[in-house]
Amino acid sequence: MVEYSFSKDKVAMPELAALLDVIKEPATIISLNYEILAFNQAYRAIYGEGERILGRTCFDVSHGYAVPCDQAGESCPLKRCQDSGQRQRVLHLHNTPDGEEHVDVEMNPIRNDQGDLIGYLEIMHLVKEARATPGEGSGMVGRSHAFSRMLEMLRRAAPSDITVLLLGESGSGKELAARAVHDGSSRARGPFITVECSGLTESLFESELFGHERGAFTGAVGRKKGLIEAARGGTLFLDEIGEIPLPQQVKLLRLIETGTYRTVGGIEPQHADFRLVCATHRNLKQMVDEGRFRQDLYYRISAFSRHLTFFG
Repeated sequence: MVEYSFSKDKVAMPELAALLDVIKEPATIISLNYEILAFNQAYRAIYGEGERILGRTCFDVSHGYAVPCDQAGESCPLKRCQDSGQRQRVLHLHNTPDGEEHVDVEMNPIRNDQGDLIGYLEIMHLVKEARATPGEGSGMVGRSHAFSRMLEMLRRAAPSDITVLLLGESGSGKELAARAVHDGSSRARGPFITVECSGLTESLFESELFGHERGAFTGAVGRKKGLIEAARGGTLFLDEIGEIPLPQQVKLLRLIETGTYRTVGGIEPQHADFRLVCATHRNLKQMVDEGRFRQDLYYRISAFSRHLTFFG
């Protein structure tokens, strides 16, 4: 059920509020001066707390601010939408009954038949991959602007199958970030397979990644499924990709380019089906210049590159 209140001086139509019924996530219609005109039940469940919502400003309900977000040191999605005339998305910390939570705010301009801006449709995408404060369970924890910006960028990359490269020192949360990309993707129900590239010899790396057939080498008494096969339908996370030996970089590049591979000792090509996320603490650009990392492989894995640091 949608609750709304449109007085005669409001240009918006009650029919607009009915659209909120089909939106499962918390959603509101906001006037040009930040006033909440309508909201769905999902919004009330999170932001209502038995209090009045209609007629209050969005920044009051979401943040407890007395002024719009941009005047309180935040990036305001409504102001950005107003300035650009286009849909905007901004990651914010909102007050909820469970405390502060990360919310990916989507703001859409609403126009009348004459093309005049008459209000905004705001949809709240709740972020489940991170928390603002430590608590039960695993996942990323942070509340700083830098953390929010990093999380926002990862959420933009997650829905596609674009290859992600995460850079940062040990302990900066690269595997947690990789897991967040996986959890936010269409492959979230598939496996998340981690390959620890450091310390693997050339032969062991190939066997672990591609798998091997019985009799492929001494000690191969049976067929072994590789991690590429184990990651089918999900995400393959290559941790410390800068440690992969040059000969194996060629085979990894071929896998990325063709989407096929052969098991060690195998003849028939196998088709891969995974989303690739890589991470390293090394300076791959410098390694390319020094001839220790293939340039073509670097460009293949760095379509979306993000440097992580210690966030709070």
